[in-house]
Amino acid sequence: MSVDKILEEVLRFPSSHVVLTGGEPMVAKEIHLLASRLRENKKHLTIETAGTIAPQGIACDLASLSPKLRNSQPQEGEIEKGWRDRHEINRLQPEILRQWIDNYHFQLKFVVEQADDLPELEDLIRNIGTPIHPHQVQLMPQGVDLTTLRSRDAFLIALCKEKGYRYCQRLHVELFGNTRGT
Repeated sequence: MSVDKILEEVLRFPSSHVVLTGGEPMVAKEIHLLASRLRENKKHLTIETAGTIAPQGIACDLASLSPKLRNSQPQEGEIEKGWRDRHEINRLQPEILRQWIDNYHFQLKFVVEQADDLPELEDLIRNIGTPIHPHQVQLMPQGVDLTTLRSRDAFLIALCKEKGYRYCQRLHVELFGNTRGT
């Protein structure tokens, strides 16, 4: 869709908040133009990004940074040859995350599969190299069905209480299932 068509669709609804997400929204050719046009129309703009592409001054009220942990690694046979290696090389960019954090109101959102993911995410937070308060960190269960999501709630909620992090549901999965476009 063109930027004009997207904006036309967004303006049909009375919502004052818009989330640009993806995949990775920062790879879209006209993402800066779309963000600027949304801002011109008084929309509160959240950009949900993996934090692997620099913001380059994009209009944004909240950067929802969701760096990919090892648990996001595509499995052999699920993907084209070479994608797994490229994913591993590019998935964590602490210096780019710092650019987002230094220039925007932000939250860090980690998709967690098991308690063993905690050391990796805490190492990344340290490697970003700027103060990040625990309340700016959200933990979300890994899963594409309600049974899996609920099976991970107890340990995630315990981690959040222990560390001062926030728990985040996968509301889109709960409402619509694991469907494209939600």
